[in-house]
Amino acid sequence: MNEYTLIQISGILVAATACQWLAWRVKIPGIVFLLVTGILAGPVLGLLNPEKMMGDLFFPFVSMSVALILFEGSLTLNFSEIRGLHMVVRNMVSFGMLVTWIITALAARMGLGLSWHISVLLGAITSVSGPTVIVPMLRTVRPNKNIANILRWEGIIVDPIGAAMAVLAYEFIISGSAQQAMGHTILVFIRLIATGTAVGMVCGYGFGMAIRKHWIPEFMHNLFAISLVLGAFVFSNHLQHEAGLVAVTVMGIWLANMKDVPIGDILDFKEHISILLISVLFIMLAARLCIDELVALGWGMSFLFIAIQFLARPMNIMVSSIGSTLTWPERHMLAWIAPRGIVAAAISALFATQLEKAGFPDAGVLVPLTFFIIISTVIVQSVTARPIARWLKVAEPTPNGFIIFGANQLARAIGKALMDLGFQIQLADTGWDQVMKAKNEGLPTYFGNPVSEHADRHIQLVGIRGVLALFPHEAANVAVAIHYRLEFGADKIYILQSRPEDNRSTADRMSIENHGKILFGEAASYPAMATDLARGGHIITTKLTEKFTMEQFTKKHGEKALPLFAVDKNNRLHVYAHESQINPESGWSLVYMLKNGEGSHSGTGEDKHPIDPARLKKGYSV
Repeated sequence: MNEYTLIQISGILVAATACQWLAWRVKIPGIVFLLVTGILAGPVLGLLNPEKMMGDLFFPFVSMSVALILFEGSLTLNFSEIRGLHMVVRNMVSFGMLVTWIITALAARMGLGLSWHISVLLGAITSVSGPTVIVPMLRTVRPNKNIANILRWEGIIVDPIGAAMAVLAYEFIISGSAQQAMGHTILVFIRLIATGTAVGMVCGYGFGMAIRKHWIPEFMHNLFAISLVLGAFVFSNHLQHEAGLVAVTVMGIWLANMKDVPIGDILDFKEHISILLISVLFIMLAARLCIDELVALGWGMSFLFIAIQFLARPMNIMVSSIGSTLTWPERHMLAWIAPRGIVAAAISALFATQLEKAGFPDAGVLVPLTFFIIISTVIVQSVTARPIARWLKVAEPTPNGFIIFGANQLARAIGKALMDLGFQIQLADTGWDQVMKAKNEGLPTYFGNPVSEHADRHIQLVGIRGVLALFPHEAANVAVAIHYRLEFGADKIYILQSRPEDNRSTADRMSIENHGKILFGEAASYPAMATDLARGGHIITTKLTEKFTMEQFTKKHGEKALPLFAVDKNNRLHVYAHESQINPESGWSLVYMLKNGEGSHSGTGEDKHPIDPARLKKGYSV
């Protein structure tokens, strides 16, 4: 390997990192910057030629990278999270996808004059979306829950299905006459599904049992996962051409839905690999584009984009949403958002090369056309989706909920108090036992590393306005604050101090104030509040009236009551923090912690909803 090759590899990694950081900073899909970088490095400046750099290893690298990316995505497919929306999602990735496929193929045939073979394959390739482009767009658009959940699940599920459909189209093309092609395609489909499903189920079940029974040491879980995924992929392809993608997808789904199989560490590791592979693949695949071929396609490309954006997607949603409870504005919004992602880019490059070798000269247009669709859908939809969501009134109203980082007893009690008042909350923690306790109490939860890419994809931010960091350790709270500061702003990040007041330095206070606000004031700390709660303290909601004012509340409870939140007449939640200026009035509700020994319902106050350890132990159905 010569020095220039090393420079190219390091340059790709540096550029990929810079693109992902910039995308995170400006909150648009990183694919935009990755594609621009690849085009500049390849056809424009001539600095990068991936096939020359990697030789015969290029396409095997692309195939195995896609396998790892699909496995990571399928690990998130927990069926319990799609209840209530499964009919619409199922229709979108089956009947709806077929509609998109047909319309795209017809548009490619009529608008660009491509052969039927290449048009059908292009329709299959460009029918897929993907979480790598959907999730960043949802964070910017912030549609309501129905739209957000449907788009997120569609993006995850449709990738392996679309890849399988593209394989079938490819097999149909190379199998000869129409009669032979149909029979061959049906046979290939049966073999592909059967082989991929069987290998995926065996590998998924075997790996899951090995983890459950501790046959594999924890520090080797990730190594085993990568080895098994690649092994299953290659073995399935050996048994049946292109069955590997089905195998790794089934394997991931099987693992995600096995009971008592902790996959959090595997997810964290795999998502880091996935984001690296996605970034590198987009740059390298974009560098293979031929600008002359793209320009030569002329206005036919615009016709194809218009057909996909204004006909294929709306027809997909119209067919898929029949009989659903979705409103018409929600359907219109779903009909607008469907950006194309990494799987489309990767499989277009694979099949274009194979078909050109098989004697299909117009197969060379697959790559430039696919990248044009990717670029146009991402850019157009990223720019217009938020204004359209507001116009249709399907964008979330002013966010008023909180993500609570920590699922300990204190976090659960605070979360329950806020949820009882009607505010949206979600608890996130790395401790499985704590998360399960929260789930049993009826609280929405997220299990995993809160500052990971997986958390960015799966923590629901729709309706969320800020962060309550309630981990026992300051380092964890500060890490959360740093990660979410650009998302919400430092003034919406609230951190509970982890040390008692008498054991706290100025540096500790400054560390928190540099990243957010001190939650519940300087006198509050996690050890003190957790101890008070464990000793029988309550979190109580009180309604202030003209007869029971804030002044009378303070006189009644004194220092034994620590104000936490106040809810004004407009149902706006105010958080007590260091230097906060909150003046509760008559008609407001006050949420506070009361130390043990104080009555909850004495005097003229209207205290209610005491939350104590006895109540917490009862649990609530999920």
